Amino acid sequence: MTPLETLFLDLKDIKVIDSAIPYSKYTPLDLSPSNPDLNQLNISSATDFENYIEQFILKNKASVAYGGYNEVRNLYKRSTVFNDSNTEERNIHIGLDLWIKAGTPVLAALDGKVHSFQYNNNLGDYGPTIILEHQLGHHVFYTLYGHLSLESINSLKVGDFFAKGQQLAKLGDIIVNGDYAPHLHFQIIKNIEENFGDYPGVCNKNKLAHYLENCPDPNLLLKI
Repeated sequence: MTPLETLFLDLKDIKVIDSAIPYSKYTPLDLSPSNPDLNQLNISSATDFENYIEQFILKNKASVAYGGYNEVRNLYKRSTVFNDSNTEERNIHIGLDLWIKAGTPVLAALDGKVHSFQYNNNLGDYGPTIILEHQLGHHVFYTLYGHLSLESINSLKVGDFFAKGQQLAKLGDIIVNGDYAPHLHFQIIKNIEENFGDYPGVCNKNKLAHYLENCPDPNLLLKI
């Protein structure tokens, strides 16, 4: 475990969506090929997928479904963002997804300032995205919040400060969020390099070791 990850272990009471929902109302969701439900689902249809998520949450008497860090998914085969003839397929998810209805408040994980934001509007992309910059001790790092509403970035400015737990945004719907069932993609990034308003959230197997090192498991912070 790196020094930064060790610091994460001491942090408490961190939430990135509606703080009124206790972690006891979260249920894990497997979106890997080992989930047999996905064989009977048209995963290219965001509406069908949203219905599946809603029924899964209801069946588990939960409010939020979560998971996906270091998870292989077939979900991305529908989009050339991840799957084109010139590059190796990207299908390993390196953030944490929190599935809940559109309009749900999204919260800043920690005190931080807006590093960048952008509307990534390709099919299967993040949609409206915000990246915050944080500092813990001598460590500077970033958190990415993807699949937001367009209103969330309309009046935002680089450098805006958000306190831990302060509402940062709201979740977007299928129309703006990259054509996904509504959810938050939450990711930690150590070295953001030259990226602005965007950073890979899905990688191929050849680059997996790099991305797992640069993007630690978000649940080190959330502790769901």
